Amino acid sequence: MKDQPIITSLMDIDFYKLTMGQLIFLKYPDVQTTFRFINRSKGVPLAHHIDIGELREQLQHVQTLRVNNTELHYLRGTNEYGERMFREPYLQFLRDMKLPDFELSTKSDGQVRMFFPGPWSTNTYWETLALSITNELWCRSQMNGLSQFQRELIWAEGQKRLAAKLVQLTNPQNHGLTISDFGTRRRFSKEWQWYVVRTLTEELLPGQFLGTSNVQCAMDHGLLPMGTSAHELPMVLSGIMHGSDEEIRASSQKVLADWWEVYGHGLSIFLPDTYGTDFFFDDLTREQVEGWKGFRHDSGDPIEFGEKVIHLYQQHGINPMTAGKFIVFSDGLDINTIIQLHNHFKDRIRVSFGWGTNLTNDMSLRTLSLVIKAFEACGHGLVKLSDNLDKATGQPDDIERFKAIFGHTTTYRKQCVV
Repeated sequence: MKDQPIITSLMDIDFYKLTMGQLIFLKYPDVQTTFRFINRSKGVPLAHHIDIGELREQLQHVQTLRVNNTELHYLRGTNEYGERMFREPYLQFLRDMKLPDFELSTKSDGQVRMFFPGPWSTNTYWETLALSITNELWCRSQMNGLSQFQRELIWAEGQKRLAAKLVQLTNPQNHGLTISDFGTRRRFSKEWQWYVVRTLTEELLPGQFLGTSNVQCAMDHGLLPMGTSAHELPMVLSGIMHGSDEEIRASSQKVLADWWEVYGHGLSIFLPDTYGTDFFFDDLTREQVEGWKGFRHDSGDPIEFGEKVIHLYQQHGINPMTAGKFIVFSDGLDINTIIQLHNHFKDRIRVSFGWGTNLTNDMSLRTLSLVIKAFEACGHGLVKLSDNLDKATGQPDDIERFKAIFGHTTTYRKQCVV
């Protein structure tokens, strides 16, 4: 409802914000960064559809929230990825943390201008919180003027579509297919995400639903919180190490070294596409390929990516099936793509699926591709190249420089619909 807080807990956040947050707190707490909101659905002037005053109020409400003792107790017990995963100094930091101020206005083209400057140790948490708020306000705007009955029909359509997904997921032909909820940032609403997660927990086959990326949702449903890291880490490290081209190139390996030092094998999932997967694979050592668990796919052709991963393991004499390696696919998934990828790779490498928008916002309404990305660190502009040029972010001159540094020659483009 209008004027009701969308976010009521700082744990209504994706788990990877906490795993990254601890590394940032331990190693780079005072680095100054800025995050920027981007509407990749450029044909929708978002400021013409949502109330900017309400958006401001919702963001200001988040600044009043604090992590409470029950939430800290839960995080202390989150040891599925390693003993005492969250260290006590970090938990005490979370207890006292207040999110920093933000900048919000509208642009002449009707787009929302939103920036989050401040110390990296605190402004990093704005990402999924602000996205959840903005996306839910967009969804509400599409229902303005509808009667109660019409609103109920939208909910019913969502149930119908969810039921159709369950039929396909539980088909015996799809035995072994596993999914996780990655839909916090672009959900229809918090209420709907909770409903979807509860339904998947009750209706899918044993072991088929692995968990949810949303920490509060995992707490409420007794599920495993899912997630590791995001493009933010290599992007900001390039700003911290922004000297010569060689130093920028070396920042990719610095991220891997930092991550392994803090989490070791427990959270060792590569995210290779920040500056292009081809560079990333060439830059890996044999020890890393052998030691890390697997990869997450987030851009580019998923079958081509999976074949490259299998080839990489084979080059190092590793059978990915017997070695327990796996791929988590998480880019723009729908049920048909999930089943296609599952069937293509089964018996060759383990695969799982982090399902986002099409799981938590498939209600017959239009969905937008909204992101918040690291924009600047230590006074330097940041870049994400991606394996899909439509996902690239950064200033044009910086993008061209980073393409040269990382040997990025990808020409693949796919419109960012969700």
